[in-house]
Formats: sequence, structure tokens, C-alpha cells
Amino acid sequence: ILCLVSAAAALDFKYHHTEELEQYLKGVHAAYPSLTHLHSIGRSVEGRDLWVLVLGKFPTHHKIGIPEFKYVANMHGDETVGREILLHLIDFLVNSYGRDPVITRLLNNTRIHIMPTMNPDGFEATKVPDCYYTRGRYNKNGEDLNRNFPDAFENNSASIQPETRAVMDWIKNETFVLSANLHGGALVASYTFDNGNPVTGSLKGYSRSPDDDVFIHLAKTYSSNHASMYKGTGCDNRQTFPEGITNGYSWYQLEGGMQDYNYVWGQCFEITLELSCCKYPPADQLEKFWRDNKVALIEYIKQVHLGVKGQVTDKNGNPIPSAIVEAKGRPHVCPYRTNEQGEYFLLLLPGTYVINATVPGFKSMLKTVEIPDNTGNFSALKQDFSFPEVSDQIRSRVASCPKIPLYQELTRASAAVKPTVHVLVLMTVMLVIFK
Repeated sequence: ILCLVSAAAALDFKYHHTEELEQYLKGVHAAYPSLTHLHSIGRSVEGRDLWVLVLGKFPTHHKIGIPEFKYVANMHGDETVGREILLHLIDFLVNSYGRDPVITRLLNNTRIHIMPTMNPDGFEATKVPDCYYTRGRYNKNGEDLNRNFPDAFENNSASIQPETRAVMDWIKNETFVLSANLHGGALVASYTFDNGNPVTGSLKGYSRSPDDDVFIHLAKTYSSNHASMYKGTGCDNRQTFPEGITNGYSWYQLEGGMQDYNYVWGQCFEITLELSCCKYPPADQLEKFWRDNKVALIEYIKQVHLGVKGQVTDKNGNPIPSAIVEAKGRPHVCPYRTNEQGEYFLLLLPGTYVINATVPGFKSMLKTVEIPDNTGNFSALKQDFSFPEVSDQIRSRVASCPKIPLYQELTRASAAVKPTVHVLVLMTVMLVIFK
């Protein structure tokens, strides 16, 4: 144990391979057992653990009212900066708790999950660090993990990999509200959608989600707090990003991305952070990367407290799982539902909204709320809903959202409107003739 504690105390600015990374995470947990929880969510193709360190006042389990946040790095094995700065973020958080009042309040009111590497096999396969493409980008089966998730717009034919399945199960089992995945090869904060069709505005070169305003705010929060991302300078003279942000589809279209999956099926707002022009830069640059990203990493976590949260209960005060709770005017193609504790979390910018709570089979409840900016108070606005006509005996669980191209279904539905009109006209004519 003493060896583990000493390992936690000394984190150098260097690249940590699998054994060193595991040793460090175990050392942190041994040194801070009440503040951290270390667990593996699964294994890679080659059998390496996919470690997640959870930090917070209640690290081992979800606590009602406390939102869940996650950072994931190194899903492309040769994009390495995120892997290392997440280790330094862990180091900063545990050493600041109880000393820094802001970090202390952040950890007391947020459950933070950190996965330094989603693709440990790819990292170990990258024998010669390179600023550009290497085979370590992919997992051991040669699959790009950021093209491997179910897609809301197209049928993704890629075989789901062990690393992808582990993350999908992880998302399913936690109430994640906000997330970011860390990449390299550019310097920009990219937001959903990565894929699109005419329903979301792809014909205009931009794939807009119902929460586009929130995503723009999230991306700007990171870029504006980064040392240089906000300047919008690209990695070459051909490409610039105004304010250091971009809509994913506007940058380049991709199918099966993790951030779209989080948003559609996980009810979790995720953005993609490209942190370095060089994918695998020399180790002597890591300290600067940490300094450049430190403030942005913390400020982004605070955004998990945007908007409104609460519980939906029955007449006896029991939680109602799978109730639909959404802001009026921004419905999701996969409706956002309450968790097992009847909780909902909606990320919304300050303003006036009508929140619609619906228990299938019963009349909806509408409540108008004035949402302030509560990120500095580390708590979203609280708004509960109680359904007096609903009892525990008549509640039933609703099936999870299907893994089909949901926006493709919308396209077909809109295309079907015209034939339906023609059918109605034909029926009217036949009725007149019959009469």
C-alpha cells in the first residue's frame, strides 16, 4: 500500500504505458479511498482493462440530485495527449479537494468519471510516436472505435467491438448528463451532430440538433477557457475554426460516432475535443498541454449544472421511471426519460422554458420555469413533478429506444405525407361519385 501511495504522489509529465497507468490509478485510489472509486468497465480485444476512476463525495454510487459527468480519452490509440492530461486532472482534483473551495464544492456536488484510455491496445501498438496517422488509431481488430457505435441516420454495418460494447453498457447503467471525448490531430471543440440528413439541415452543410444552442455554449466554454483554442487557428493554413468550435457535420461527416450516440441514446450531451495538432507529440510538450487545458477542463465540468433537474413521483411519493421529461419545443427523436429513481436532468441555457412531464397513459403536466445560470452554485434549478392519479400498481416500464436509424425513419415519414394527401383526395372523389 505504501508503494501505491507513493506512486500516486509522483506523476511525471511522460507517457504512461498500461502497467504504469494501472499502478497510478490504483495508487490514487489507495491514497484517497473515500473520494475515489476505481473499476474496470470491460476489457479490450487483447484483454486489457478499461479503467475508470470515479471522483466525488459519493464515488461508489449515484446519489439523487447529483449529476454524472465523464471524460473519455485515447479512443484512437495514437492520439495520446488526452490520455496524459486526464491523469494530471485526476492528480489536480484529489490534491485540491479540501484545500481549494471551488474544487471541493465541485466534487461534493458532481460525480466525475474519468477514463484515460478507451483503446489501450491501440496505444501499445503505436511503437513509434508520430504526428500523423499510425495503425495504433484502431483497436486490435483494426476497427475505428469512433465509427463503431449505432448511428441515428444510417445503418452502421460495423461489428460492435468489445471496447464499444463496454462503453455502451456503461452509458446505459449510469445517468450521464454531460461528457467530452478527447482526441488529437486538430485544435477545436466539435459538437453534435456528426452525421445528418435533410431533417437536420445537412443540405445546408450543418446538422442541427434540438439543443444546438446548448452545444454551441458547451463548445465555446471549452475553447474560450483554453490557452489558444478560442483563436480558431487551424493546424495548417487551409483550415480555421471561428472561435475554436465547429459543428461536427460541417467539419466532416462521420457515421457511428460516440458523441451522437451519447446524445441520442444516452441522454448525455457530449462534445469532441481535439487538443493537439500533433497526435502523439514528444513527452517534453505534455506539461504545456496540461497548462493549456487545465482551466478549460474544470470549467467544462461545471456546465453539468446548467438547466433544470428534478424527480417525477406518483401519489405516494414513489419515483416513476421512464416518464418523459423534455423542454417544450425541443423534443428528442429518442424521448428523454427519467431513470430508476424518477430523476431527470435537462441541460438548458438561462431563460424561460415550459417543461413537459408525461407518464404514458396519463395527462401531461406542464410547468413554466425561469432558469438562471446556476453553474457557479453547482446545482441546476430543481423542479419536481407529482402525478396524483398514478399509483405504483399501474406503472409499467417502457422499452428502451430501438437501435435503428431514427432520423432516417423521420425522413421516410415526411416523404410519406404527399402520398397520404393524394389518397385522401382520391377517397373524397370516390365518395362524391358514389353519392
